[in-house]
Amino acid sequence: MDSLIAFIVAALISAIFLAQYVRKAKRNEARAREAFDRGELCGGPRAQHPHIDTNLCIGCATCTTVCPEGDVLGILGGKAVILNGHKCIGHGLCADACPVGAITLVLASPSMGADMPLLTAEYEATIPNLFIVGELGGLALIKNAVNQGRDCVDTITRRIATHPPAGPVPYDVVIVGAGPAGISASLRAIERKLRYITIEQDEIGGTVAKYPRQKLVMTSPVEFPMYGKFKQMELSKEHLLAFWDAILNRSDFNVRTGEKVETIVKEADGGFTVTTSTNQYRAWSVVLALGRTGTPRKLGVKGEELPKVMYRLIETDHYVHKKILVVGGGDSAIEAALGLSTQPGNQVTISYRQAQFSRIKERNAQRVNEAMRSGKLKVIFNSVPVEFRPESALLQVNGTAQEFANDYVWIFAGGTPPYDFLKKIGVGFGSCDMTREAAKEATEALPAVVQ
Repeated sequence: MDSLIAFIVAALISAIFLAQYVRKAKRNEARAREAFDRGELCGGPRAQHPHIDTNLCIGCATCTTVCPEGDVLGILGGKAVILNGHKCIGHGLCADACPVGAITLVLASPSMGADMPLLTAEYEATIPNLFIVGELGGLALIKNAVNQGRDCVDTITRRIATHPPAGPVPYDVVIVGAGPAGISASLRAIERKLRYITIEQDEIGGTVAKYPRQKLVMTSPVEFPMYGKFKQMELSKEHLLAFWDAILNRSDFNVRTGEKVETIVKEADGGFTVTTSTNQYRAWSVVLALGRTGTPRKLGVKGEELPKVMYRLIETDHYVHKKILVVGGGDSAIEAALGLSTQPGNQVTISYRQAQFSRIKERNAQRVNEAMRSGKLKVIFNSVPVEFRPESALLQVNGTAQEFANDYVWIFAGGTPPYDFLKKIGVGFGSCDMTREAAKEATEALPAVVQ
């Protein structure tokens, strides 16, 4: 009798879960159908995004449920499709979860990647033995940067073993940038016993070092050379910077901070001369791990030069009992505003030019909605700053100028990537899926010495 009751209970629970699954699947397919009807299917992927082999896809919807970034994928006609490719940050959980291997992570198509540096599958640019890794090459996410930094040093190691350099140079590789990709490349160079030096214009940790406190910087496990795997799905800035500090204490971690690379020249002997603001280095290969943030983009608004207007937020607890305006609608703006809103006495307002947030991570969307409902955060959609004054900010809201009392302003309008620098040293731009043969042809068209 007890077994019969247990069977009936289990059947009822299974039926409930099945009904919920079916309802969710129908809602998902309805959203996909609406996107298709509006001509918005694929959602404009700018860099990495899932590629679905419809011949293999069985429409199980596993990929749509594991992604923490929201509705990147949906089911249409019994097959997975991309709904919002711009939300993808490349952790590949959908590919890992797919039971039939129908999903792979790829870069944008040539038409979408025309503003990206040309790279081979080994992250090599159009200049032989010059590698570009991390966000600068089109892939976001710390895990990707770490893996690429490691892999390109392995490539360099193999090439040195099979084709030793023709003449002596002090370094096998110069690594430019000491963020996640640069640190991973440095550790791999130590492991492979390469002669290397790492150059960083700011501080160890790169962009991560500039994140607000407690910002979650990883959403999937990552493995650093020589140190093993970080198994946490989410890791704060503080934990990661503590790891950076441990690396700094290594006697074989050869890094120079406060040096900005000014030129990289490909010499006639095949090596490179890397010139910084204070030194010059010779090496057989170069790894560029610069990131994409570059110089913060300004709005060109009157009063933007005031001391109260800033572009980076490091420590939120330095600002309490203040009226604060955050300008922007991306993840950086949302996370800064949320952090500031938790400090005592702060009144935080977000100004965003669109009618809604459309390109933020799912968890940030949930957090900002909760903060708006609780009154901790005010959002003014369809608004743009027109003037910053010493004690106020003037916004144009739905075409009408409105003045708000204000102590501080943070602007998160993105940054200017270092593409001009890449072009100056001779790196070619265009399709992200360039073949090695195309890279060779493009390289032969370059001058022997690139100034």
